[in-house]
Amino acid sequence: MKYLHTMVRVSSLEDSIAFYNVLGLVELRRRADEKGRYTNVFMAAPGDEAAALELTYNWDVVPYPDGRNFGHLAYAVDDIYDVCNRMIAHGVTINRPPREGRMAFVRSPDGISVELLQAGGALGPCEPWVSMPNTGTW
Repeated sequence: MKYLHTMVRVSSLEDSIAFYNVLGLVELRRRADEKGRYTNVFMAAPGDEAAALELTYNWDVVPYPDGRNFGHLAYAVDDIYDVCNRMIAHGVTINRPPREGRMAFVRSPDGISVELLQAGGALGPCEPWVSMPNTGTW
């Protein structure tokens, strides 16, 4: 397993980027998603690009009360199906199953969202994952 990034939702990309620039982070990459109506900006400290901060700006303004602007932790895993099976065997709910063999979400006992991403390319879709619905929020 490899740590990938932490995501926070921001109300202003410009203000947030300026803040994190002052902190010493630099922009690594940016991706706008027209269909999903959001923009992601990845930032990191120079020389520590592997530990990125993902700023997510949702185009449709939504207030984020009680720290809900914190999004998730993200980890790359060698086999997303094996990890999800292991989590289920230990009583963990798969909130967003890896239907396409690439991404899943679970929550910690304290409700922290954890994204699991298949390292390398996606695995082939297979059951029970393809038919498994989302459970709760992720």
